[in-house]
Order: sequence, then structure tokens, then C-alpha cells
Amino acid sequence: MTAVTHTVREMFRGRRPLAAVGWEARAVGRAARAAWQGPGRERDLVVQSLKAAGAALIAWAVAGVWLDDPMALMAPWVALVLVQATVYSSVRQAGQQFTAICAGALVASAAQAITDDNTGALALSLPVLMLISNWSRFGGQGIYTATTAVFVLASGTAVSASAVGHRVGQAALGAVIGVAVNAFVLPPIHLRDVPENLAGLAREAGDVLRSVADDLRASEWDAQTAAGWSDDAARLQRRLRALESARSWSRESLRLTSGPLRALRRAPTAAVPPEDEDQRWSRVTGHITALTRTLAVAADENRTPAPPEGPALDLYARLLRLIGDSCHAEADRMLGEDADPRPREETEETMEELHRRLQQGLQEHAGQDAARTAVLGTLLLQAENLWAEIVPTPRSQ
Repeated sequence: MTAVTHTVREMFRGRRPLAAVGWEARAVGRAARAAWQGPGRERDLVVQSLKAAGAALIAWAVAGVWLDDPMALMAPWVALVLVQATVYSSVRQAGQQFTAICAGALVASAAQAITDDNTGALALSLPVLMLISNWSRFGGQGIYTATTAVFVLASGTAVSASAVGHRVGQAALGAVIGVAVNAFVLPPIHLRDVPENLAGLAREAGDVLRSVADDLRASEWDAQTAAGWSDDAARLQRRLRALESARSWSRESLRLTSGPLRALRRAPTAAVPPEDEDQRWSRVTGHITALTRTLAVAADENRTPAPPEGPALDLYARLLRLIGDSCHAEADRMLGEDADPRPREETEETMEELHRRLQQGLQEHAGQDAARTAVLGTLLLQAENLWAEIVPTPRSQ
């Protein structure tokens, strides 16, 4: 449905229909190749889709073929929609949906008993059920109160206590089958998003620091340049929120999945970075945001603080560049790739030397220009904070 919507949107934006269809076809082809080549989101989507279809077929075979039930539609319908992205969400939504279906069946049956007419029963029950469907306890499953009423009344079955119990029983059968298939057949465990988002955050942090360093050394930077750095730092905040979402998703996918099932799925739980890493890179993001804000204030002609210049600015840019390189090395390490080929000890020695020379420059500025000294001292403190987070090793004074 998303692909169709995107195609229509592109057509309205002026893209030729044939070009839009071709673009979508190529996107589908890339997704199919990715699903075939190895694990990833595309393959997960294929697995979940096949599991949902399988759960519906099993429910139909049990209810419609084995039990020869005239109301067999309820079981595969419920089983199909309960194969969710995590086992926990399947169980939670099973409870919500089962309650909604019970409410819909009971209200529809009561309305049928009162009116003795399907049209009148629909007119009587649907407004009530649509109001009930908005109850927050139903979550996203509230709509099944009304759709169940439509199914019940459209079936034409005479209302009775046994008929109502029968409909609810079919819903329970479908829920059990859907949850069981999702829990015991390749249970969905989403772990790869955490290291990918964490590495992406580290890499983008390095990109921002490199960009700032290059601009400081290569040009006469101004308020517009500093505004660009602030925008880059804002993108880091969005990446951080994506990491938080991925961590929550990963944590939920491990709920209600037993150890043997994880082993069967070969879920690499040990390869997931600890949550301390999220906090560390959250602090890094905060330090970069503070650094770009300081530079933006210093570049504002209407503000008192003045930006540093000359050799001190060049030294500071070189220090930021090295810290940015360390961010990239951290990103490679998280993904299991080869790190920066330069020896880490050599990089740290260079940082030490730059830091020492910057401190000397700060002392020299102190007797000349108080405003520039204040800005340089603030920038140096922020660089030290970044250094302490990204290269957490003891440093000589």
C-alpha cells in the first residue's frame, strides 16, 4: 500500500507515470535482492508476511476443514492480524482484540434480539460500538468492535447464547493460533537496528566535527556558516531519537521470547551494545550542540563574544578533526569493520600536543583580549568534554 501511495504522489508531483512505475519496480527489485542475499529488514518482512499467511491457513484448516464450522471466517481473520512485529505486541494485541471482538459480538447480538432485523441491529449497534472503540484500553484494536458486529449480523445466524459463545470461541481459536505461530516459528527479534543506529550516530557526529574543523581552517566563517553547523547538530538530535526508538523496539522484541527460541533464531544478543553506549553518545551529541551554539554566538556581530583567530583557531580545528576521526573509528568498530589504520596511540599523542599548545595559546590570549579568551576557553572545555567521552583513556597533564 505504501508503494502505491508513493507512486500516486510522485505522479501528482509531475513525474511521468511510466517513470514513476519504473522507479517503483526498481525499488521492489532492490528489496527482493536484499531479501534474497541475506538477513535484513526486507527478509524480516518476507518472513512475517509468510508467517501471517501460514497462521491464517492453519486457523482455516482447524476451524473450517477439521471442525467444519460455518463461522470459520472468524478464526483465520483473527490469526492473520495477530502475527505482529514482536511476540509481546502479539500477546498484548490479542488481549485487546479478543476483548473488542467479544464486545462487538455481544452488542450486535443484543441489538439483533431487540430489533429482530439486521439493518435495524446495525443502526442500533454501530454508533455505540464506534464510541466504545475509542476507549484507550483497546489501543489500535478498538475498530474490531464495529467490524465484528458487521460480520456477526451479515452471517445471518440466529441470535442465541450458544451462537454468541461460538463466535467468541472462534476468535479465541484464531488468537491462540496467531500468537503461537508468531512465538514459536522464527520469533521476530529485532537487534540489528541498535548497532546500526548507534554507529550512524557516531559517524554523523564525526561528520559534524569534521565539517566544523574544515570550515574553521578553510574560510572566513560567519553567522551563516555557524547556522549550518547548528542544523547539522539538530540532525544529530533526530538520529539520537531514532536510536532511542530502536533500543525500545529491541527491548520489546526480547520480551516473552525464551532462551531456546532465541538460540534457534540465532539472535546475536551478545552483539548488541550495552545501553551505557546510548548514554555516552547522547552526551557527545549534547557537547556538539553546545559547541556549535558557542560558535554561532561568537559569529554573531551583535553579540559581545568574539571568535578566536590565528594560530589558536587553526590548532582548535585540527583538534576537532582528530576527534571527528575518532568518532568514525568508533562507528567502524561498532559495525565490526576495520578501524582507522592510523595507530590510536599516535592519534592520542597528537591530541595531547594540540591540547598543550591550545592551553598555552589560552594563557597568551588572557593578557590581550578578554572576549576572545572567554570564547576560546569555552570551546576548549567543550572539546575536552568530547575527547573524554570519545577517547575515554587517562591523559597526561
